[in-house]
Amino acid sequence: MSSNLLDTIPPEGYSPHQQSKPACPTLYRSIPIPAPSRVFSSQHASHDRISSRASSTPVEQPHQLPKMEEAMKQHFFYHGKPDTDPSEAEKCHWCQIRSFKTHKKLPITIVNEAKGDERKEVLNPDFKFIDHSIPSDDVPIAGASFRTGCNCADDEQCMYSTCECLDEMAPDSDEDMSDAPPARGRRMQKFQYHHSGTKAGLLKSRILDSREPIYECHDGCSCSKNCPNRVVERGRTVPLQIFRTKNRGWGVKCPVDIKKGQFVDKYLGEIITSEEANRRRAESTVSDKKDVYLFALDKFSDPDSPDPLLRAPPFEVDGEWMSGPTRFINHSCDPNMRIFARVGDAVDKHVHDLALFAIRDIPAGEELTFDYVDGGLAEEDAGGLVPDDKKKDMTKCLCGTKKCRGFLW
Repeated sequence: MSSNLLDTIPPEGYSPHQQSKPACPTLYRSIPIPAPSRVFSSQHASHDRISSRASSTPVEQPHQLPKMEEAMKQHFFYHGKPDTDPSEAEKCHWCQIRSFKTHKKLPITIVNEAKGDERKEVLNPDFKFIDHSIPSDDVPIAGASFRTGCNCADDEQCMYSTCECLDEMAPDSDEDMSDAPPARGRRMQKFQYHHSGTKAGLLKSRILDSREPIYECHDGCSCSKNCPNRVVERGRTVPLQIFRTKNRGWGVKCPVDIKKGQFVDKYLGEIITSEEANRRRAESTVSDKKDVYLFALDKFSDPDSPDPLLRAPPFEVDGEWMSGPTRFINHSCDPNMRIFARVGDAVDKHVHDLALFAIRDIPAGEELTFDYVDGGLAEEDAGGLVPDDKKKDMTKCLCGTKKCRGFLW
């Protein structure tokens, strides 16, 4: 039997008394079928489950849909009809991703073409797709009266020292200046993006090779939505596909080429206090698996900062149960992307964005990855010098690259 639910769509003119037609047939035919499940992220496809997996592929029963297609059936055949239970549609992964503004041009799709037991996996029904991070009630967000933006008269001025949004960036060097216009008597700030030619909108090499934060214009600024300094602000520009890997749970790839320096997407989730993050770690059955989903917003943390929010323990983003497609991106010791702290309004430094950029050209179909600890494991650990008593408590890395350090943490 075919593994693709598309083959079950009734032909045009088929009697509804014989079989119900899909509630959204156009979407049903045009989009590679997506599927939901809970990522064991990069390293954490449960080892016990992997090692005990049966070597033979189970034989499907006649007329029985694979689990993923069965999970999608309710959405594609019934959701959108007048008698659909709203609460059921609200929990539907396909309804969630279809509600995103980017859906028609830049769809998120979910597929499971794996073999054996992995074929049975679907996204956890308790997971929810979101297109922006959601702060919890105890995370302070600045009101409109505290917000400021640049007063640049035109978008081009947002690349120069007169743009208030670039105040905290160091002056530009000679590197990557070939695309810069005459300085008009002003020295160009360390504007992070190329602004013309084939590299327009790509992050400059020196920023890619650094860990520097990115400062952008935002909704509170006078410049337009087309400002060259609003790359992350404008959002994702590529379609993404969540797929089932052989041994690392779910992963993410892109069906089109991605250029070095190109913004891919943000890591999203619920923004919570450090106390709440620690409570969730303690409640998790496997605490290091919980750490896969938690990202501390500590880029600007400083015990001597005049801002009390930056002096305090950093807030964290928890993407385990609500997030976007990047929550399913796996770890690699030789990644093709890196996370950068991105700031719009300066009052939001304590809740800055986590923006993923390609650090090399990524061909269509290659799995997207980033380093969960950004090279944090000591070099001697990678050389096999970790004591045996320490190894038993460490999380083994499954990235399989030549640069694999052996352990995640």
